[in-house]
Amino acid sequence: MTPDAADDRLQAGPAPVPPRWLTPFLVFALAYLLSALLRAVTATLAPSFSGEFALGAAELGLLAGAYFLGFALLQLPLGSALDAWGPRRVEQVLLMLAVLGCAVFAAAGGFAQLVLGRLLIGMGVAACLMAPLTYFRRHFPPELELRCNSWMLMTGSLGMVASTVPVQFLLPRLGWRGVFWGTAVLLALAIAAIVLRLPPDGPRRPVAAGEAPGRYRDIVRRPEFIRMAPIGLVLHGGLLALQALWIGPWLTQVCGWSAEQASRGLLLVNVGMLCAFLAWGSLMPWLLRRGVSVQRLLAVGVPVSAALLCLNAWLAEAARAWHWMAWCVATSMVAFGQPALAQAYPVHMAGRALSAYNLVIFVGVFALQWGIGASIDLLRAAGHDAPQAFRLTVGGLGALALASWLWFVAGPGRHAHNRRQASTT
Repeated sequence: MTPDAADDRLQAGPAPVPPRWLTPFLVFALAYLLSALLRAVTATLAPSFSGEFALGAAELGLLAGAYFLGFALLQLPLGSALDAWGPRRVEQVLLMLAVLGCAVFAAAGGFAQLVLGRLLIGMGVAACLMAPLTYFRRHFPPELELRCNSWMLMTGSLGMVASTVPVQFLLPRLGWRGVFWGTAVLLALAIAAIVLRLPPDGPRRPVAAGEAPGRYRDIVRRPEFIRMAPIGLVLHGGLLALQALWIGPWLTQVCGWSAEQASRGLLLVNVGMLCAFLAWGSLMPWLLRRGVSVQRLLAVGVPVSAALLCLNAWLAEAARAWHWMAWCVATSMVAFGQPALAQAYPVHMAGRALSAYNLVIFVGVFALQWGIGASIDLLRAAGHDAPQAFRLTVGGLGALALASWLWFVAGPGRHAHNRRQASTT
């Protein structure tokens, strides 16, 4: 290096240091992107599965819902493990199970093996959102916590975008089995990133003197939890159930679109969600500083979401991809119910509070993905055509969403949340 170059370097000063939150965010984001891709890819691959294995609507719903069943089965032990062992250790172990699930799914020779593979995948990615949310709750101030939560959800939307046109592009080249083998390799890389780039969690964390042990029974009995549970079960669960599976069949069976057209429509839906969470990440700190709480957003936003869902049911074949994108974007605010609820609990209970609510959400997803398919099959057996069966089913979900909002605005915990949050943050 010449003296002049050395002088220029000294004058330029040290290289900029990335924010301390950036590395853990990116490491967690890679794993969550892959988990979201695996969650949503059944919507794109549904025609392939249905053709190769002759699946009906109920079987397709069960196949997609098996992911969420596996996810739900691990939520309660996951919350305790996150609080005791830490997010880094828990996530890297569970992701190994996801790699195994992808391999089982890719090698499946029948419907039972497909369901088993999806179940293992769901169990393996069970910590991909809860681990970063627990990490953010422990290490970040509330405004940065909600911002990173929003951008983590944006990363999930990016994974769902990857599950549409990119997967459709790879399908004739790799086949659906090749897509899952490739995802298994990427999951292994995510495990390596967690091991190499995240700081160790430290020793197992015992319950300190003076801390309540935080049994799940105590967590779910709080009025804040009871107030939020129906929204998590019906609306948050319904958002994931429709986005990850049933919007695709709506576009093909109600609107008459081809699989390629439906894939492009799902891309539009997921890009809309990506942009929504990007915007929420910028807006939430600003809204919080001006006294606009998550509870206030839900009180205003949930009836708008329910109305749009009923509108789509009424429009039938006229409800195209952009209508569903509008509904998904309008419903996106329900994702903030989870981190806002966690802020009502002490930090040492955050993992269990997040996982308990996550269990509610994914029980809702599993029940609704399977239930929507079963409802469509029953209505068709009763003499309704496919568009009418979809319309009646979606309209019923809209009515349930409105009922969950009525419970939220009139149920218990309306005033307890702010008091509890102030005493625990």
